[in-house]
Amino acid sequence: MDEMEEELKCPVCGSFFREPIILPCSHNICQACARNILVQTPDAESPQSSRASGSGVSDYDYLDLDKMSLYSEADSGYGSYGGFVSAPTTPCQKSPNGVRVFPPTVPQPPPQQHLLPQPGSLPPIPRNSCITCPQCHRSLILDDRGLRGFPKNRVLEGVVDRYQQSKAAALKCQLCEKSPKEASVMCEQCDVFYCDPCRLRCHPPRGPLAKHRLVPPAQGRISRRTSPRKISTCTEHELENLSMYCVQCKTPVCYQCLEEGKHGTHEVKALGAMWKLHKGQLSQALTGLSDRATEAKEFLVQLRNMVQHIQENGVEFEACLVAQCDALIDALNRRKAQLLSRVNKEHEHKLKVVRDQISHCTVKLRQTTGLMEYCLEVIKENDPSGFLQISDALIRRVHMTESQWGKGTLTPRMNSDFDLTLDSGPLLQTIHQLDFVQMKVPAAPMLQLEECCTQNNSATLSWKQPPLSTITVDGYILELDDGNGGPFREVYVGTETICTVDGLHFNSKYKARVKAFNASGVGQYSKTLIMQTSEIAWFTFDPASAHPDIVFSNDNLTVSCNSYDDRVVMGNSAFSRGVHYWEMTIDRYDNHPDPAFGIARGDVLKDVMLGKDDKAWAMYVDNNRSWFMHNNSHTNRTDGGISKGATIGMLLDFSRRILIFLINDEQQGPVAFEGLEGVYYPAISLNRNVQVTLHTGLPIPDFYTPGEVDPNGSVC
Repeated sequence: MDEMEEELKCPVCGSFFREPIILPCSHNICQACARNILVQTPDAESPQSSRASGSGVSDYDYLDLDKMSLYSEADSGYGSYGGFVSAPTTPCQKSPNGVRVFPPTVPQPPPQQHLLPQPGSLPPIPRNSCITCPQCHRSLILDDRGLRGFPKNRVLEGVVDRYQQSKAAALKCQLCEKSPKEASVMCEQCDVFYCDPCRLRCHPPRGPLAKHRLVPPAQGRISRRTSPRKISTCTEHELENLSMYCVQCKTPVCYQCLEEGKHGTHEVKALGAMWKLHKGQLSQALTGLSDRATEAKEFLVQLRNMVQHIQENGVEFEACLVAQCDALIDALNRRKAQLLSRVNKEHEHKLKVVRDQISHCTVKLRQTTGLMEYCLEVIKENDPSGFLQISDALIRRVHMTESQWGKGTLTPRMNSDFDLTLDSGPLLQTIHQLDFVQMKVPAAPMLQLEECCTQNNSATLSWKQPPLSTITVDGYILELDDGNGGPFREVYVGTETICTVDGLHFNSKYKARVKAFNASGVGQYSKTLIMQTSEIAWFTFDPASAHPDIVFSNDNLTVSCNSYDDRVVMGNSAFSRGVHYWEMTIDRYDNHPDPAFGIARGDVLKDVMLGKDDKAWAMYVDNNRSWFMHNNSHTNRTDGGISKGATIGMLLDFSRRILIFLINDEQQGPVAFEGLEGVYYPAISLNRNVQVTLHTGLPIPDFYTPGEVDPNGSVC
């Protein structure tokens, strides 16, 4: 009930409807609010008002609604049925629910008229007034009747009354003198609410009162609401009750409208019958709307669950992101420690080399200084002979010591600079480029069942990604089983979302599934779809594999030949499982040729008689007799030939692995070939003297029943 409250409020005042009227656009408005939003139009447009009668929902052309001018901030135009009427700009206000409200614009009458409203009555509505629907903004010029020309919505008024009563406080006893207590029952005959003490005192269950019916207060309130309401009267003829319904104008009318008004020539029906009909239509429409509302509720539950899942996934993803960043920071700290260790080693190595050089130079300098001081003291001696005895040795020592201070001795063995440079540029660039990438595999595709189908021994499958999936898909993998419950195998890998698989077994049930993949991996499989191929084979001759001398007609069902030599043509469907039967009729048979009928592998020779090589199993026949032939081996000569109009049948049974031939519905000879395995195509060889027509999709002949082949070659 609370959700219905917005339907019961006026779009202008925002309060519950009071005396609502129905505008021609089917929207409702309070009668007082309608008076408040009236706008007067210029007199020049007054002729239009005679056509814009508010009474008449019937003469309101709904097809012209779309032609009306819509009110906008930059345009003060109002349209009638016939055209566009410009209205003076009027200051507007806004109601509590945001709808624009136009204050009444009442022109000042001439001073000599002194028109004043009577006490207790509403002021008269100016002529040529215009009303604009506050919801759809469609405008209408009122006629002389003004707002009285619009029908009152008594149904809406009743709904508002019931709704307000349902929201009222608890019902009180009507007989309590002070502080009325809450009522416990209501007497339907007395129409009085009683509390328990007052009921025992004033309405004892005896005498005439014993026959009164007491009901709970809520039920009594409902019975009050359902009391007969005032009968609606006609807006054209206020003294007449509405008794009929005009089908053309879609409005209730009275008897006088039919006798005098414009509804006289219209189709009318009984008001009660149309009331029941429209109630049924509304109930039926509500059923569909109820289904949509149920779906909407389920969808809202789904969205609320999504909110919870998003919050949970957000927390989980945030924790994962923090963990990944922490792992990067830990890796960087470990690398930092490794690099610092290398720097420390380089630092210690440099210090050691320099310190060793300092120690070496210090020792050598001390020795050199001692030698120099000794030589200076020797030079001071005045003994020539003693000086000469040691001078040569001293000179050699001085030269040797000087040579020890040669090139490189006074050069530092180690540079004080560190030759290590940390290349952090790529890492910084990588950090700046660090972003989210698609790390999830695709979701399972959805098979579009309405587009999946089988035709003959081909299957077409179509699929798509889930609607809300944003994961990148690089391609799809389609898998089918062998049609006999075996393992799945890939039949398609690519980017397309539709695929047709040819060459399947007839009368077999295939299971199909598809999955998507991207750089992150392969997603889940879709639901498995079971597809049934055709039980009976329908096929034609195949121009693509036929010899060039073969001539096709009748949608590739009839063939002939341009050559006097035998040429081979095959069907466009292959068989490898099941039981199949097809026929060929002789349309033309000249000069007694011997065409060959049978089956063949896909690589059979096309320029020799069928059965000449090891790729074909055939029966060739003339006008008197027939032979079976495979790999140029002729067997089982049988009397009985063909002529124009004859029918040759071929029955291929893979369950028994046999081939049987028929001529004119009679088996020709014994079982022709046994032990057949693999894939075979229907085939025929013929020359220019023969023309045949193919017939497929035929049932198995009646004579052929499941059984074993007896030793004599006949079918049991």
